Amino acid sequence: MSFTPEPAPSTPAAAGAAEPTKATKSRPLTSLRVLRKEEISAHMIRIVAGGEGFKDFVTNDYSDRYVKIVFLLPGVTYPEPLDMARIKDLLPREHWPATRTYTVRWVDHEAQELAIDFVYHGDEGLAGPWAARAQPGDTLTFSGPGGGYAPAPDADWYLFAGDESAIPAIAASLAALPANARGYAFIEVATGADVYHVQAPAGMAVTWVFRDGVAAGTSDALVSAVQGAKWLPGTVDVFAHGERGYMKRLREVFFTDHDLERGQVSLSGYWAQGRVEDVFQAEKRLPVGKI
Repeated sequence: MSFTPEPAPSTPAAAGAAEPTKATKSRPLTSLRVLRKEEISAHMIRIVAGGEGFKDFVTNDYSDRYVKIVFLLPGVTYPEPLDMARIKDLLPREHWPATRTYTVRWVDHEAQELAIDFVYHGDEGLAGPWAARAQPGDTLTFSGPGGGYAPAPDADWYLFAGDESAIPAIAASLAALPANARGYAFIEVATGADVYHVQAPAGMAVTWVFRDGVAAGTSDALVSAVQGAKWLPGTVDVFAHGERGYMKRLREVFFTDHDLERGQVSLSGYWAQGRVEDVFQAEKRLPVGKI
C-alpha cells in the first residue's frame, strides 16, 4: 500500500512522558541504504534499497506484503540501537517517530534489494516528499513485512480494483498470477500521465480509469468501472483496496449485488480522504473505519 497525499501531521495532542510500554514486544527493524530512485509516472516514485541490512529482511509469500517505514523526527536524539518499544518507554509522545505503511513492490534476493513505490504530490504529506528528496546512501528503516493476500490458485478468474495507493499491491499480484489467468484489473489515477506498464497475463484486462480533475477519494470512476464489468462465470477471487469510502461502496457491489462469500474477497481501506495515517489507523477501531 502506498498512500495517496495527506496533509502534514499535526503535533499529537498527548504531551509529556509516555505511558510505560514494557510489556510490548518491539517489532524488529530493518535498515537499508537507498541505492537508486526512479520516477515511474507523473506522481509515482520508486525507491530501490538494499545493502548490508538486507540480511535482516525476512520476506513472506503475500503479494500485498507491506512494511511500516519509520521517519525519525529532526532534532530528536534516539537511543541506539533503534527500538520502537524502548523509544516509547523513554521519550515523550511528541518525540516518537512517525510511521507510514507501504507495500513492497518487489524483492530481488539475488541482488539483495527491494523496491517501494511512493505517491508524490509536491510537499503534501510525509513519505512522498521524503522519497522525492532521497539520495543514494540515505537510510530507509522499517518493520515488517506483514501481508494478507496472495492470488487464490483455484479461482476461475480474478478481479482487482484500487486507486494509486493500491497500484503496488495490484501490480505485484498480477505478476504472481498463473500465465492462463483471466479477469480484470481496474486502477483509478488522476490522468493519463499516471499510467505506466504493469506486467499481467494476456487474459487479464488492465483498465486505467481517470478522475480528470476530481480530487482523490471523491470520484465515482473506480466504483462505476467495477459495477459495469461483465461478470465472468465461475469462482472469482477479488482484491479491492484503496480509499475507505470507495471500499465501502465496493463492499455493496461484491456482497449485495453479486452475493460473494467473504473468503472470496480481500477488501480493505488503505487510506481515508481528509485523514493522515495516524488518525486513519485509530479510526479502524471505530464504526466509521470498519469496512
